[in-house]
Amino acid sequence: MIITPFLVISMIIVFALLFLFLNTVDKRKWLTAIISLILTPFVYFYMFYPFINIVSNYHHQKYFNSEAWIEKPALRYEMIDETIASDTLIGLSKNTVSKLMGNYEWLTWDDDLKAHDKNKWNYALGIEPGAFNDQKECVEITFEKDKVIALNHYQEEITFEKKAEENEKQ
Repeated sequence: MIITPFLVISMIIVFALLFLFLNTVDKRKWLTAIISLILTPFVYFYMFYPFINIVSNYHHQKYFNSEAWIEKPALRYEMIDETIASDTLIGLSKNTVSKLMGNYEWLTWDDDLKAHDKNKWNYALGIEPGAFNDQKECVEITFEKDKVIALNHYQEEITFEKKAEENEKQ
C-alpha cells in the first residue's frame, strides 16, 4: 500500500470522528483513543474507502490494445482518452481500423443525405463506474478519403427497453 497525503488526511478524519463518537459512549479518554486507533483501519477500508470509490468517477487509463478492445467492449472507456490524445488511429485506413477495432457498431445518421454516413463509424465504450452515472460512453471515428481524420468522444443517455417502449408509444 502506498501512503499518500489523501490516505493520511482521511485516516485522521476517520480517527477523529470515531474518537468523538466513542467519547459519547465512554468518558475514559485513554480507552476511547485505543479503541479508535484499533477501529480506524477497519472503518476506513470497509466503509469510508468503498463509499469514496462509489461516489467518485475515477477509472484507470490504459493504452490502446486491439485484442482488449475486441474482447472486452465494456472496458473500452479505459483506453479511449489515451487513444485520442496520442492520435493512435489518425491516418489509418478503414481496413486497418476494422482489423484493429472490429466492425463498426453503427453509422452516424446524416440529415442532408437522409441516410447513414459510411464515413462516420461509431463504437460503444461501456459505462464508466460511478453511483450517479446515467451516461454511456461512445466514440465516433470520422474518415475522409478512406483515412481517419478525427475521433469524437461523446456520451449518450442510457435507455432501457421498457423506457424506450414507453417513448415509442407516445
